Amino acid sequence: MRVAVFSAKSYVREFLDPANAEFGHELVYFEPSLDCATVPLAAGFPAVCVFVNDRLDRAVLERLAEGGTRLVALRSAGFNNVDLVAAAELGITITRVPAYSPYAIAEHTVGLILALNRGIHRAFARVRDRNFALGGLLGFDLHGRTVGIVGTGAIGSALARILTGFGCNLLAYDKHENPDCVLAGVKYMELNELFAASDIISLHCPLTPETFHLIDAEALEQMKPGVMLINTSRGALIDTQAVIDALKNGRVGYLGLDVYEEEAGLFSEDLSDEIVLDDVLMRLLTFPNVIVTAHQAYFTSDALRTIAEVTLANVSAFERSEKSGNEVGLERIRS
Repeated sequence: MRVAVFSAKSYVREFLDPANAEFGHELVYFEPSLDCATVPLAAGFPAVCVFVNDRLDRAVLERLAEGGTRLVALRSAGFNNVDLVAAAELGITITRVPAYSPYAIAEHTVGLILALNRGIHRAFARVRDRNFALGGLLGFDLHGRTVGIVGTGAIGSALARILTGFGCNLLAYDKHENPDCVLAGVKYMELNELFAASDIISLHCPLTPETFHLIDAEALEQMKPGVMLINTSRGALIDTQAVIDALKNGRVGYLGLDVYEEEAGLFSEDLSDEIVLDDVLMRLLTFPNVIVTAHQAYFTSDALRTIAEVTLANVSAFERSEKSGNEVGLERIRS
């Protein structure tokens, strides 16, 4: 099957091409992301392959359908960038990669926690400048601290197992309790209770209309002064301006982000010679107690290999008029 692959950085090709040796699809790579301006590139392709910051709203999906596209193969677990209602109406199948490496994201989460706590990012910069002073780098023991995990699917439960090894007290919120987490001693509670009791809060839930700006000014007021907040899930779970206000008044003592609400067009791009016009992001980067990484939590060779293999298997199943089990339908919105 001919597949137009968007947001095709060199590392995307590095893993898709070897995986495709088994499947034999015709992959045509486009480095730009998919949006209203670039959708004409997909004309005549029965399938497109996209990533998290590709835009698949109704207008783009309509243009894809007009051009003969019948499959959108996501190289991600999340699908909040897709108008599923429009896709269903247009007869376009959406597939995803539901689980590629929960360990990659959980481990990156722990990396953010450790770096923020011990000021590793600041210490690295200081020592490079031959400044060996320790002022401002005082941390705390993770052992005995209370960590609240919001969302205990594969990633949240992987994080819980890692933090158990640190001796943390683990709390969780999820609409459905994970039996593995319960067996590991994780205590489930209501979200407001988790906010009030946690020293560290880590977000691992999907972005839905219900979870949009889950962390807003009201939620932040329920948290401990000086709380550490980590988001390696989806940027729009957090009201960024509200978090900036909480950083300024000390309610949030540490902030680690691998995702950002307005990251499209920024993350995964080299803008070092350009002026970044996003004032909110630039304000975030002025805080010494904030670390922002550019949506790299998933970025391991293990994860990219799995993403490539499952994505192409989804395309092959569609080509054979079979179900891969990774289709995304309207029930995902309603569940």
